[in-house]
Amino acid sequence: MASIDARQPLLSGPIDPKPKRTNAFAPMGRKFRRCESAPVDSVSPDIPLSKSISGTFHPSIRQVGMYLAVYLGVGTVIFYLVMGQIDGYKTNGLVDAVYFCIVTMTTVGYGDLVPASSFTKLLACVFVFSGMALISVILTKAADYLVEKQEILLVRALCRHRKVGPSDFIKEIETNKVKYKCLIAMTLIVVLILFGAGFLSIVEELHFIDAFYCACSTMTTLGYGDKSFSTTWGRIFAVVWILTSTLGLGQFLLYVAELFTETRQKALVEWVLTRRMTILDLEAADIDHDGVVGAAEFIVYKLKELGKINEQDIALVLEEFEYLDADHSGTISASDLVLSQSEKTKK
Repeated sequence: MASIDARQPLLSGPIDPKPKRTNAFAPMGRKFRRCESAPVDSVSPDIPLSKSISGTFHPSIRQVGMYLAVYLGVGTVIFYLVMGQIDGYKTNGLVDAVYFCIVTMTTVGYGDLVPASSFTKLLACVFVFSGMALISVILTKAADYLVEKQEILLVRALCRHRKVGPSDFIKEIETNKVKYKCLIAMTLIVVLILFGAGFLSIVEELHFIDAFYCACSTMTTLGYGDKSFSTTWGRIFAVVWILTSTLGLGQFLLYVAELFTETRQKALVEWVLTRRMTILDLEAADIDHDGVVGAAEFIVYKLKELGKINEQDIALVLEEFEYLDADHSGTISASDLVLSQSEKTKK
């Protein structure tokens, strides 16, 4: 960012040398009809703003557990009934059925149990796609919930040596939220790897290097299949450990990407707020071409520089303002709201 010339406006564009006093952008009696860089033809005021699908789907921890129980229950029953059509090293029919569900769901795919008939192969295809969807859409909610709980404990531990009030405590969490999540997720991964390697070394009687290798290949869903869980107790342990470790690693990678994005955004904010404003910036921010920049114009210009809003967002807001400003006075009053609502009722 340091290479960007401070004399150039971040939102550069063609500047009309002939000022046009067609609009205004201040609440002091001046009218602001629409932004010159966002033509009315490009947006329609009749288009409703749709709600995000993910924003309306927030399963609770109880729902997460219910969906997982249904998936594993159905999968266990089905694969238990067709276990004769699955080849590989088997221990206990019920344990192997649950184990096969988890290995399929997390896409680990060791190869120690494999479908041997056309029917079981089709079943495996169905369960792998449904399992991946379950992990990506539902289980991440549970993982995020658990990490946030641990995040609060971590911040309390870090702030124990100094007097911190409730407001400062909340501010500390919000400021470094993603960083704490990365730290907790990374710690969880290390603990899970060591725990899994230790279990494989003791119960499965693998050399510690082989156990560590198997734990890492499982967590990353690499699953070569040369090392896997081959005992009854090992597969019972794997049912919980594989699900937790693969999900934990996935969450950690998401947090790292989020932290990288947040760091870049903070750097952009610092650059925008500390660089000197030039004449070119002034001309670009002067939306109504009156030769001066009001507080509202300056705020909009800075928000556009920060990438918080764009021209289409501004145009949509202006359309809404024009609709509510029934008497075209440049301001919205209680009478304007009554008039606009009555016009909407007539339509």
